[in-house]
Amino acid sequence: MPEVIGIIVLVLVLVVLARNIRVVPQGSVFIVENLGRYKTTWQAGLHFKIPLIEQVVKKISVKEQVMDFPPQPVITKDNVTMLIDSVVYMKVFDPKLYTYGIENPTAGIQNLTATTLRSIIGEMELDATLSSREEINAKMLSQLDQATDPWGISITRIEVKNIQPPAEIQEIMTKQMRAEREKRQTLLEAEAHRESVVSRAEGDKKAKILAAEAERDAQIALAEGRAKSIELVYQAEADGIEKLNRADISGNVLKLKGIEALKDIADGQATKIYMPTDVTSMVTSLGIVGDSFVDGKKIDTNSVKRDVLREAEKVAAMKVDPCLNEESSKETHKAAETTAYHQADAEVDARVYR
Repeated sequence: MPEVIGIIVLVLVLVVLARNIRVVPQGSVFIVENLGRYKTTWQAGLHFKIPLIEQVVKKISVKEQVMDFPPQPVITKDNVTMLIDSVVYMKVFDPKLYTYGIENPTAGIQNLTATTLRSIIGEMELDATLSSREEINAKMLSQLDQATDPWGISITRIEVKNIQPPAEIQEIMTKQMRAEREKRQTLLEAEAHRESVVSRAEGDKKAKILAAEAERDAQIALAEGRAKSIELVYQAEADGIEKLNRADISGNVLKLKGIEALKDIADGQATKIYMPTDVTSMVTSLGIVGDSFVDGKKIDTNSVKRDVLREAEKVAAMKVDPCLNEESSKETHKAAETTAYHQADAEVDARVYR
């Protein structure tokens, strides 16, 4: 019997010891009271509690927590009522203050968030509220973090998740947004049209400038070509004259050139013929006088023309006769002259009476 009682007592002791050995997990702390008063805070690890004297009154997570509260109705400075949904990120930095500083920390943070949000939004107009979320978040974080310090709570971040204006305000905002987009579209189209017109005008301007430059270059090239050709012609004539001067041409050759020029002058419908003095002396046997009248009548120009041309053709025929040279005899020259005379006579008759 005593052995049974000893076993029972040993089992009870083991059960009591097992119930008073506690393991605190990582990221959590336990608040321990001794006879109803705060004694200590257990951190992560293995701990032993004195039976019937010490008691674990609260288990607290020291990890960052997210509190998503329902939308809160707020009124802006311009009397627009809207719903704002916010998210609060908090962390317990003092478990003792968190346990004994406030009865319901979650409810306290929710109500404090609502009142702070109404205070901040009440100083702002609708447009500023919709476009100043960062400013709202910063003000709320500063005020809430300061207010929750006595509770052992640190507010790490606050985010305004949703701002919902009334339906009529949303309709007005939609119309305003549509009008703004149409205005922007009109401005963009006008800008594109202006750029297109400017680009087209610049293109036309460049094309005209290029065309004018091309025309100018062409005219300059033509003028340079003409000037060059005239220069070459005069240079050739100058070279010819210089060569003639060097060749020491006799007077007969010069007279022959004069007769050739006279032949071209007489080949027309002129009624008067002016003869150089040297040519006149050469053809006096033909009775040619520049402006002569016989018995009150003008000399027949066709006859004069025929005589002049005959003489010119004779000289030309003698000039091109391959049988004549400087060593030919007088008889050869005389025979060639007779032949040239008859050829010139036939040629002149054919040209005069053509």
